[in-house]
Formats: sequence, C-alpha cells, structure tokens
Amino acid sequence: MKTNKYQKRFYRDWIKAKDLHLTRITVKETDLQILTDKPIDKVFCQERISLYRSQIEDYISRDRRFLTALKPIEVELNARPIVKKMAEAAKKANVGPMAAVAGAVAQFLGRDLLRKGYKDVIIENGGDIFLASRKIRAVGIYTGKSRLWQKLYLKINPQDTPIGICASSGTIGHSLSFGCADSVIILSKDASLADAAATACANLVKSREDLQKAAGFAKSIKGVSGVIIIIKNAIVSWGKVEFV
Repeated sequence: MKTNKYQKRFYRDWIKAKDLHLTRITVKETDLQILTDKPIDKVFCQERISLYRSQIEDYISRDRRFLTALKPIEVELNARPIVKKMAEAAKKANVGPMAAVAGAVAQFLGRDLLRKGYKDVIIENGGDIFLASRKIRAVGIYTGKSRLWQKLYLKINPQDTPIGICASSGTIGHSLSFGCADSVIILSKDASLADAAATACANLVKSREDLQKAAGFAKSIKGVSGVIIIIKNAIVSWGKVEFV
C-alpha cells in the first residue's frame, strides 16, 4: 500500500557518475539531486527553485483548482511560463496540472543551468529526471521489491538530450495513482509532459491486460518519444527506447 508520508530517496545512493559533481538542494518540499560537469552554484539554484515555487504558489492562491484538479484546466493568459507549461502538459495527458510539477521544476532549472554554461546537467526530482549529457548515460528502472528487473537500465544517447525521463507507480512512493503498475516511464523532450503522461498511463494500468492499452495511450500523446510499463513480471515498451 502506498503512503502519504515522505519516503527516503534511497535510490540516490545507487548513483554512479564519478565524472560529475553531485549536489542535493532542498527548498521546502522540493528536494532535488543535481549532477553537473562543474561545481554547482547553490545560491543560484536555490533562488531559481524558490522563484518557480512562488510562481506556482501564487497562481494556486488565485485559482485553487490548479492544486486540486485531477483533469486539465484552463489557466490565465498572463500566467507565468511554468504554470502555462504545466497546464499544457496536463491537457495533452488528460490529468490535473500538478501531475506535471516535478518534471516542470526539473526542466526549468535544467535549462537555466544550460544557459549558465553547464554542459552536463542531470536533475532528479522524486524519480522525475531532466537530463542533458555529452556522453551515454544509463538510467536505472526501480520496480520495488521485485528482483526481476534489477539489472534493467535505459540507455540515453547524448544526441537525444536534453530529455525528460519521468516515472510513476501505483505501488511505490507517495504520489497519487489510480493504477497498480510497478513502474511507468515516459521519455519526452518536454519533462513536464513526460511527468504528466507517466501519471496518466499509470492510472490506466489495473492489470497486465491493460499494458497494451496504456502503451497505446502514451503513443497517442504528441511529444512522447518512448514508454516502458512494468507490472509484476510483465513489460511492454514502445518508441525510442533502448535497454542496457
């Protein structure tokens, strides 16, 4: 059974990227692990995270639906870019805008760092990743207690980055899900969309019989480049997905 309590992000101990500088930054509930090719400017990152959080919080204060809606909502024309991006991703995936928040924050901060001159940037936000890299990276897939998929990794080629790699689960973590998939991973150039689509696909998986339907739904979302869905000992994948 899933829990609403904070769960230690133990998977961070498995990170093996000796060529990168690793930093953890926490601003209120936002808890990021950041890997970069040169030492991070922590003050800059904290300021940008705080800015994006405040923009989202300010919008929620004007329209509570942005926080609670489980379906797409329209936002004001003068809403901040991160608010618009979340609403746009939610509309494509047919979920509420907060389903895109982790991917959006990772993506907006990641692009800030790239503009600041960093060449390799990997930002992990609760299992949702923004990744830009000059070399091949392997990204692990966590499916809980099952040992069957422990050695399954995604291969991410540098020419395919920047990319969003976002995960959702009906059995792991504290995020709301109406399904029971052990892991749904979505790949997209838009990390906000990857986040929202992962939530939407995970909601569809109640049993193994739903795998193809959920994969077909992911395929139908413009901007999604790949999907992997795992439930118990069954797996389905589609798109630009390469395993190691």
